[in-house]
Amino acid sequence: MSIVDEKKALRERLAELRERAAATTPTAAEDLARAYPVNPIPLVVAGTFPMRSELDPRPLMRRLEALGATLALPRTPRRGQPLTFHRWDADTQLVTSRFGVTEPEAETPMVTPDLVLVPLLAFDRTGARLGYGGGYYDVTLAALRASGPVFALGLAYAAQELEHVPTEPHDVRLDAVLTEAQFIRCVRP
Repeated sequence: MSIVDEKKALRERLAELRERAAATTPTAAEDLARAYPVNPIPLVVAGTFPMRSELDPRPLMRRLEALGATLALPRTPRRGQPLTFHRWDADTQLVTSRFGVTEPEAETPMVTPDLVLVPLLAFDRTGARLGYGGGYYDVTLAALRASGPVFALGLAYAAQELEHVPTEPHDVRLDAVLTEAQFIRCVRP
């Protein structure tokens, strides 16, 4: 089986696993927000509105905002292009993208995050992650890291951890993963 086929099969199985984790851990987003070690406090935190059964990053984002961080949401460009991040606060006008993603209007001021909260289907302790297959976060993290430091934090239910996530050369690893149970610093191979 090719790595592409292996990832596709994993995506189907892991979407179901995440659905079950979401149903059995209703306080996971709040638990995750309390589990994050906030030292140092990031300047700009980029997160998303959750889709399907993704763990909701907004409680963590609100906690970091209360400590002084600026919040941002991404806008989704054409495939192969990096996400752009736009300031997000209570006054930001939001729209729904062609993918059903809630995002700021295009005119919203852009910002550069130093902490990116990354959604995923699976992760391992080396920082490998399995996303939806569009490559948006791989392209985005590579572009951000090429121009300065950025910390990529995967958000997941503990049940989404695998012993090994298959990777390809273009896959960009996470620096850490935060679950409802713990903060995991990734150790790169």
